[in-house]
Amino acid sequence: MQLSHEHREVQKTLKRYIDEHINPHVDEWEAAEMMPAHEIFKGLGNLGLLGLTKPEAYGGAGLDYSYSMAMAETLGHIHCGGVPMAIGVQTDMATPALARFGSEELKREFLAPSIAGDLVGCIGVSEPGAGSDVSAIKSVARKDGDDYLISGQKMWITNSLQADWMCMLVNTGDGPAHKNKSLVMVRMRENGKLVKGIEVAQKIRKIGMNSSDTGLIYFDEVRVPQRNLIGTEGSGFIYQMQQFQEERLWCAASTLQSLTNCIGWTVEWAQDRKLFGASLADQQWVQFKLAELKTEVESLRALTYLAVEHYVAGEDVTEWATMAKLKAGRLNRIVPDTCLQFWGGMGFTWENKVSRMYRDGRLASIGGGADEVMMGILSKIMGIAKRPQK
Repeated sequence: MQLSHEHREVQKTLKRYIDEHINPHVDEWEAAEMMPAHEIFKGLGNLGLLGLTKPEAYGGAGLDYSYSMAMAETLGHIHCGGVPMAIGVQTDMATPALARFGSEELKREFLAPSIAGDLVGCIGVSEPGAGSDVSAIKSVARKDGDDYLISGQKMWITNSLQADWMCMLVNTGDGPAHKNKSLVMVRMRENGKLVKGIEVAQKIRKIGMNSSDTGLIYFDEVRVPQRNLIGTEGSGFIYQMQQFQEERLWCAASTLQSLTNCIGWTVEWAQDRKLFGASLADQQWVQFKLAELKTEVESLRALTYLAVEHYVAGEDVTEWATMAKLKAGRLNRIVPDTCLQFWGGMGFTWENKVSRMYRDGRLASIGGGADEVMMGILSKIMGIAKRPQK
């Protein structure tokens, strides 16, 4: 993937917005365990940054997916992981299926105002008993006249404490687990108030990603028009798997700049830190480890860019996206952990940026498909996984 002048201009615009409107407030939002999603998204929407790859008819820019990856990488300049993740949910996790398979009416009602930054969305897949195993979800939508009545629970839902809508995966039939699910657009709030039957059961406190709100949401006979179905009934599992491709590419791309920053901060610290009559950076072990980490990050960049090239060309990139997601998760653990060690006691303080990366980065090996799920997918693609006995 080659970054053109146009890619660079998008990155410059976003970097300027981050420096002026996000980073000065990150510490405050981390302490509050909530960022003002509507305010941030509106600012990004005004700049045309929430719909780079979405159709122009709905306010998007109609650009290819490489621009979304350029944006994801630039979000790594934000001094926490929670804000980039919240933005990524809006651009690359909750809206791809809507944009690709949604009706004209749905795209006018939900996609256009989301691209403008007027609505905040979330993606409702995980449940208390179904995380990595998407086929195990229990939420159901039964027909009642022209409506669905939706009941169930959704857990670990980013943006859900502020979201206006949810792209929700539900069971709409009794058939095989991979063919009885549908994606339905569920309006969660009207005039700032929760829709009847929806309850925020719990705001989940996490060890990291603190500025991103995460909720456990209950649905009790929530009435939703059947016209809110995305695509065809029973195709939700397939749509969600396709949506995961973009989510996993986004995850990989979004780590590149933050990992690079982590190494850069640590190089500066090591050069300034004096011990035993020399600087920490004079220690060959420190030099070699930082060089090794940079090599690993650049290898991830090459893999991610390759995956994006194939995706833009219209190819199935399940294998490349899965490998990139797996590697990103691993490096999001290894790089901050190694760097934190070089910061010593300063690295063990709450306010330290490397310490925050250490906490925030741990999620990358869990969310969007755990490392073990990624390896399972790769094993099947490689033809080495054992098939279950019938």
